[in-house]
Amino acid sequence: MGDAEPEIKAFLRARRAALDPVELGLPEGLVRRRVRGLRREEVAQLAGVSVDYYTRIEQGRAPAVSDSVVDGLARALRLTPSEHTYLRNITLPRHGHGHGHGQQPDSGPRPRVRPEVRLLLDAMDESVPAFVFGPGTDILAWNLLGGRVCFDLCAIPERERNAAMLVFLHPDARALHPDWDKVADETVASLRAETGRHPDHPRVCQVVEELRERSEEFRRRWEAQLVRERTSGTKRIRHPVVGDLTLAYEAFVLPSDPGQVLCTYAVEKSSPTAEALRTLARATVGVA
Repeated sequence: MGDAEPEIKAFLRARRAALDPVELGLPEGLVRRRVRGLRREEVAQLAGVSVDYYTRIEQGRAPAVSDSVVDGLARALRLTPSEHTYLRNITLPRHGHGHGHGQQPDSGPRPRVRPEVRLLLDAMDESVPAFVFGPGTDILAWNLLGGRVCFDLCAIPERERNAAMLVFLHPDARALHPDWDKVADETVASLRAETGRHPDHPRVCQVVEELRERSEEFRRRWEAQLVRERTSGTKRIRHPVVGDLTLAYEAFVLPSDPGQVLCTYAVEKSSPTAEALRTLARATVGVA
């Protein structure tokens, strides 16, 4: 994960290939295009840089790429805000050697969740499933309702309590997520955004490499260079006990706890999902 060159090359090539020259008003030229998308020369022109400089950027040979150049490339390639941020992150100078593909560095013990954050989780327990995620989408903590709304987290070994691994490797994942393809795309896109922010984090590298080795579905999506920050949205869950749930999630970065994110699932009080959650909460308390 730590080597920037293949990441920059793969990302820029994928974004070039995703654009339609006709929609951008570019001429076909005297020579027919051998591949889809924009040529390097066209990206350079749209970004306002020389072809040689753009080529060096795409090949990971540009020592320092200014903010203005990154902004120009983002405009030329029609990047989303998440993709723009990712490009800025992967073009920043890096220190150290990082980790090559196929290696799984020792990630050490899981980060500790502060007692104050656990109190907050418990305070939401009766109606709001809530979780704390760590680097690489590890699930570090949850309240009782959160531990039952998706998988039975208490029954899952600690090393496997990872959102991305559960989506791609758990045998019940497709049954649990009616929109599995959407969830899979969003999971990969979010994890790639995290690699841009923390390219050499041992746990992030470990999760990505393990999923690349064990899941063809993950590997295919990873190579598509999807990038998206997941901060809010709607998720559908087909719960084996209380049926279909429609939940609105919000993710909050915990400023005092680097790498940790609080995620809550909320619903309208009078909705069928709210009643299903109340039923699940009663059953969960009975089990506990």
